[in-house]
Amino acid sequence: MRDMHRAVAIVLGCGLFAGVALARTDAPAAHSQFHVQLGSTLTQPASGRLLLFATDAKAAIAAAKDGKVDEVDANPFGATQASVAAREVSRLAPGQGVDIDADALAYPAGWSQLPPGDYFVQAVLDVDHNYNYTGRDAGDLVSEVVRMHLPASTTPTLPLTRAVPAHEPWTLAPSAPEAVRAALPEARRHTESIDFISPALSAFWGRSIPMRGWVLLPPGYDAKKPERYPVVYSTHGFGGNVDRFTGSIVNTWAGMASGRMPPMIWVFLDESSATGTHEFADSVNNGPWGQALTAELIPQLESRYRMDGQPSGRFLTGHSSGGWATLWLQTRYPQVFGGTWSTSPDSSDFHDFTGVDLYAPNANVYRRADGSAYPLVRDKGKVLASFEAFAKLERVLGEYGGQMASFDWVFSPRGAAGRPMPMFDRDTGAVDPAVVAYWREHYDIAHLVQANWPRLKADLDGKIHVVVGTADTFYLDGASHKLKAVLDGLGAKSDFRFLPGKTHFDLYAQGDDRTALLKQISWEMYAVARPDSKLKRVATAL
Repeated sequence: MRDMHRAVAIVLGCGLFAGVALARTDAPAAHSQFHVQLGSTLTQPASGRLLLFATDAKAAIAAAKDGKVDEVDANPFGATQASVAAREVSRLAPGQGVDIDADALAYPAGWSQLPPGDYFVQAVLDVDHNYNYTGRDAGDLVSEVVRMHLPASTTPTLPLTRAVPAHEPWTLAPSAPEAVRAALPEARRHTESIDFISPALSAFWGRSIPMRGWVLLPPGYDAKKPERYPVVYSTHGFGGNVDRFTGSIVNTWAGMASGRMPPMIWVFLDESSATGTHEFADSVNNGPWGQALTAELIPQLESRYRMDGQPSGRFLTGHSSGGWATLWLQTRYPQVFGGTWSTSPDSSDFHDFTGVDLYAPNANVYRRADGSAYPLVRDKGKVLASFEAFAKLERVLGEYGGQMASFDWVFSPRGAAGRPMPMFDRDTGAVDPAVVAYWREHYDIAHLVQANWPRLKADLDGKIHVVVGTADTFYLDGASHKLKAVLDGLGAKSDFRFLPGKTHFDLYAQGDDRTALLKQISWEMYAVARPDSKLKRVATAL
């Protein structure tokens, strides 16, 4: 699910309609029309998905820290809520405009149903169709935020006036501790990029496909010395990419440099793609990512760096979708890795897919049998989003890169049109049992481990470590309980930790140390790789 470091979250807006009774009339309300044009400062033609956002002006001003609203977006974790409309634009020339019907494709409803009043409105042209994954990013074209009364008596015009600047990868969040900020230059000097063209993935796609990431070398690393280091393969969650590892890299370097983490080589792997996250699964839609990692990239890295090439010296860790990816890699390639420490992993048992039993008769991801809505996002006991709201907004924002579409691209069989078959109907929430049967036989980790345990036991026993909060934001603790029950039933050795009250986003924190769990995990890995080491952890916190 959503990455813990993601700056722009993309969902929801149902608050605009909360408690509003829409009067019935004999004639339907006229559709809300807007005109968006390429401003005079933009000189190149553009195409993409045109998105229109509106939020109640009074509520937005109240929520803004300084009363100034310079961006209108949809955010499931923030106070501002927005209504969204969309249409595809094939080519918009400089000075040219296009009309958008804000009732044709909209969430949570057509804009003609908005209560009359003042709104802030902003237009965004998503030029690379990745809004569902990254939000607005480099190259997207945006308008100024305009305050207007809706419904408008005439068609409002919104000029797209500027492009979103490129993201600088080597930057830290303003909240980063000073000790971590001071470590950035040295961390950067000890980090090298990965840009490896995979033969297997290139053959699958018919064009060159790179595998990207970063290699962080520990203090004292010297390629001329014989010492070899244990290696940690780490990957991000949904919304992450190769440019968003800076915080993880610097925190890891600071931990090793201070003695609070043992010296190991860390490989930060990008699992983002145009379809969402490929999760290093071998997929009929995304290609053989697991094969490419284990048979191509890892051997290439081990030939270049002084890495411990034994299974007992290779480890996995990841959070959220990265947690699922590392669980998958450990169970699919148990002879390659010496253990996974997967935190808040996406559902590893599809009897609990964020709370929904996909195998139940007449399963529906939107509604329970009693008609009540399945929640998807919670915080401190309060439901922030339903499964239905999440999925329907994703559909408006675009066909590619969304969380639900990403699951289909990883898990589903390929349909007749060459696209993955959807696991559920986006209109009704009804689950397709044939697609779920495919999911089960190929990607239900609990089922696959149980079905293949006699073959897996020798190489997998004792290597699974899962840490998740009991208040996980996306209800992912449920599936982890089920995976634990399966392993316990097999008599397998495993390590499951359910941290009381922890959510998806504060799992790693303890007291003032926001990476306490990372430090603990690193020492547990090191104890496996170097059981006789006398190296001791520095106890003081960063």
